[in-house]
Amino acid sequence: MRTLRKFVLQLAHFDVQPLTPALSPEYEGEGEAPLHLPAKACNCSDMNSAPLTVWCNAHFPDGPMAELRERLKGHTLVFPADLNKSNLAAGGIDPSLEHADIALGQPDPQQAIRLPRLKWVHLTTAGYTRYDRDDLREAFLRRGAVLTNSSGVYAEPCAEHVFAMMLSMARRLPQCVDDQRGARPWHSAEHREHCHLLVGQNVLILGFGAIATRLVELLAPFRMHITAVRRRPSGNESCRVLPTEQTDALLPEADHVVNILPANPATEGFLTRHRLGLMKSTALLYNIGRGTTVDQPALVQALREHKIAGAYLDVTDPEPLPADHPLWSLPNCYITPHTAGGQAAEFSKLVEHFADNFDRFVKGEKLLDVVAGGKP
Repeated sequence: MRTLRKFVLQLAHFDVQPLTPALSPEYEGEGEAPLHLPAKACNCSDMNSAPLTVWCNAHFPDGPMAELRERLKGHTLVFPADLNKSNLAAGGIDPSLEHADIALGQPDPQQAIRLPRLKWVHLTTAGYTRYDRDDLREAFLRRGAVLTNSSGVYAEPCAEHVFAMMLSMARRLPQCVDDQRGARPWHSAEHREHCHLLVGQNVLILGFGAIATRLVELLAPFRMHITAVRRRPSGNESCRVLPTEQTDALLPEADHVVNILPANPATEGFLTRHRLGLMKSTALLYNIGRGTTVDQPALVQALREHKIAGAYLDVTDPEPLPADHPLWSLPNCYITPHTAGGQAAEFSKLVEHFADNFDRFVKGEKLLDVVAGGKP
């Protein structure tokens, strides 16, 4: 009863729409029976035009949430009772989604497939693994719905993150920090001898999208030789791009291997023990894609035996990486806890990106960062 009273008090902060949908068969019987209460809602309609209903399960801070309400004036925002605490977390089935024209956040994929009213799903992530399925693509195409992601938000921070690590490892900054925080030896000659320049080196990028495009721009002044692989090269990329099938032939020449592959059945364990063995002993591996795309035990062995020079990992399998995992203690492995996409203004950027796309949607213009479906 206390939980119910708290929830009703929360609703008092919003203009509540009379949303009392019948529970779907999928929702009934899953654990504790949900309350037959309306979802939290904010009515932003000016009543002079029929508003669109936008469902959102993203837990934005107060500032970005105010920005979202401001940008959607004249329309209706609807929230489920439980907002996602993490931007990466999967959303559950929610009855209020059945009354929405647009979904923002991480809606349940199966529910999104079966709702004919839902014309546009915008993800608050660049990754879309749980939505990368044939039945969703077919359903969206059939009813003219569209799926977009937020890769435009994450391209810059992810590219800068990789670029920062490439520079720091070339100039041995991690090793110098270790010296400073340890016994403070003056390893000047050793560090100078093992520093190298990025100019003229070979970069192989696995996967080519918004992040890779921005990374190529950042690396351009260093006159590096950049090649990328992707499933279907378009021919208009900003660097040499070859089919993924040529990866094995390219790995032995790469000084830097940058993995930006998403997680899906085709990329599971893509960097196998065999492929890691094709890399030069002086090569460096960077992973900002997904941890599941690398054979992690094989990577541990390659690092221990100095089959490759080092690895920078922003993603691992699993996440969080257990404190006793051997990757943490390897001196040639550097880990950041899935922070490559982060920035102080991340949530404001997500709202801005969605709102700009929303304006396009209302005007019937082509949306940015389309992943599946077509123009509604």
